[in-house]
Amino acid sequence: MDETLINLISQKMECYLSSAQMKILRATLKTTTTQCPTKLENTDLIALFLSAKSVEGCSNATLLYYENTLRSLEQSLLRPISKATTDDLRNYLINYEIKHGSSKTTIDNIRRIFSSFFSWLEDEDYIVKSPARRIKHVRSPKKIKSVFSDEDLELLRQSSSNLRDAAIINILASTGMRVGELVRLKIKDINISERECLVTGKGNKQRIVYFDARTKIHLEKYLDSREDRKEALFIPLKGSGPKLSINTVEIRLKELGKELNIQRVHPHKFRRTMATNAIDKGMPIEQVQKLLGHSKIDTTLAYAMVNQSNVKHSHQKFIS
Repeated sequence: MDETLINLISQKMECYLSSAQMKILRATLKTTTTQCPTKLENTDLIALFLSAKSVEGCSNATLLYYENTLRSLEQSLLRPISKATTDDLRNYLINYEIKHGSSKTTIDNIRRIFSSFFSWLEDEDYIVKSPARRIKHVRSPKKIKSVFSDEDLELLRQSSSNLRDAAIINILASTGMRVGELVRLKIKDINISERECLVTGKGNKQRIVYFDARTKIHLEKYLDSREDRKEALFIPLKGSGPKLSINTVEIRLKELGKELNIQRVHPHKFRRTMATNAIDKGMPIEQVQKLLGHSKIDTTLAYAMVNQSNVKHSHQKFIS
């Protein structure tokens, strides 16, 4: 708190306090504000926040996204980030959407980061109240995301040019695991005889997922072909890398989709397809949630798409 503000407070209070009390008030204001943690620089506050999120188990990619978003906000402000107002945040979101042509979903993701950051500042007593508290969820139109048809999945399985890719496609389709979980798999995590594997998900949480007999056969063929001693389950076909990267998996699937004229082939689509098929065939939603590693059941419901042909069949059965 600067001297001008201290003087202003003193002027407001001098009619209520004695000279001795006024001296105590001024001394208290100076001492308290000198020790106030808001004196930390923007860089320090952001670094402390990122450290806290890292301890919570956020991935490096998530931490980088948080940092870039907060640095961008910092550069747009004419004041320290700890002094940001609700209007500052609203104006930033509006200008960002106009400048980048961003979707409502992207804007809401940025809002969530602001909310997390300023709530943390409030909890740690760096600020009195979060300016993001009054900025509500940004509503976005719900889009029906596509899933693979049975024919698409069969084409992808049959068109793999090598044993590794065939194993990847089958394990993604059968387990619904995230691509980040896939590339972190080690050979020791796979239990071939029990047709299950141990995956490490978000926040380093581990869970067991299961694969079908077809995937078991492809994994056995792939592992039998390996002549290296690397720990990772999936490794580059060429080069000396210790494991396959997320980017390599995404690029390979995209290339395969183009070759087969299948739209939007990416790892997450296998996950959504598995969840949709499981619910469609009657698996309890709580069990699907467990397989996917979701902490909230609402997330599972958002992943799973209702098969439209089944809706039509149910309508004919129960209503028509």
